[in-house]
Amino acid sequence: MTQSRTRRTSTALAVAGIAVLTTTSCGGADDAAADDAAGAHEDTGQDYPHTIENCGQSVTFDAEPERIILLETAPVTILDGLGLMDRAVARAGAFPEEYYDEELYSRIQSIESLSEELDASGHLMISQEEVVAHDPDLALGQPDGVSREGLSPAGIDMLIQELYCPEPTVDASYETLYAEIETYGEIFGAEQEAAELIAELDARVEAVAERAEGEDRTAAVLYPTVGGGSSYAYGSRSMAQPQLEAAGFENVFADTDERVFEVQIEELVDRNPDVLILLYQGDVDGVEKTIVELPGAETMTAVQDGQIHTQLFNFTEPATPLSVDGLELISERFQGSGTE
Repeated sequence: MTQSRTRRTSTALAVAGIAVLTTTSCGGADDAAADDAAGAHEDTGQDYPHTIENCGQSVTFDAEPERIILLETAPVTILDGLGLMDRAVARAGAFPEEYYDEELYSRIQSIESLSEELDASGHLMISQEEVVAHDPDLALGQPDGVSREGLSPAGIDMLIQELYCPEPTVDASYETLYAEIETYGEIFGAEQEAAELIAELDARVEAVAERAEGEDRTAAVLYPTVGGGSSYAYGSRSMAQPQLEAAGFENVFADTDERVFEVQIEELVDRNPDVLILLYQGDVDGVEKTIVELPGAETMTAVQDGQIHTQLFNFTEPATPLSVDGLELISERFQGSGTE
């Protein structure tokens, strides 16, 4: 399956019933679109107020959110899969075209962009005042400088990906992804759409797992810092763990009870993975070179055999439908590839 075909498959899960995204602004067009979106789910039987737990805090919704601001890339494919992208009134950050099919990318481009500025570590730079000024009732994501406490007086709720919580209360797994989708379904009164999306994603994960039967190689998932600086590895609390397991690989850092951590080349060489998966944001140029040119890297089996795969960050982290797309990309690259 090619990458474009993978993205088409992901989008096909939600084609039925997805409303066409309208160009939004802070005016009457927004209100009309929000009213239409709310009506699409008014017969679901969901009772409000509805309370959920997010990062150990209770978040109560008095009604379905109608104006969403996207402060990270990850929620897009969940919203799209549930037919809810028409509620996004603003976005901030980088939304790489490679994550989406042509139709969804066009919809994203139609949403007002507040900022695409990222710091050196890839974190969004935006002020809390900019978020409040666009009058959302739900913010998805928590960039530096934006907090629940700061948004709450303006009547804005915030949801954070559970794996990104300061003290995560869930284990990294595809079940975590399904629970995220269920939560969105509850909040928006879209339980049926959520159940259908979960079933489709689970079938895709199982298909990869079946294809991986007999795989016995080890792997490491890394985030290199291009141009100098630390490189990072993903341990058992990251989505890299279930992703590698489903693809039949043993994570050489599975014994590390962290999501992500700085790794020294000496330790990486000592663990000697058969496969390297390199994550990046922005430009792919230099990502692989950063690792293979580290002192001693040439002794690793993955480097010697050319078993290296690069993919955009959200194809692995956090728990979204993109991490299923990323699993399929990994399987496509390595299943049956041996050391060719």
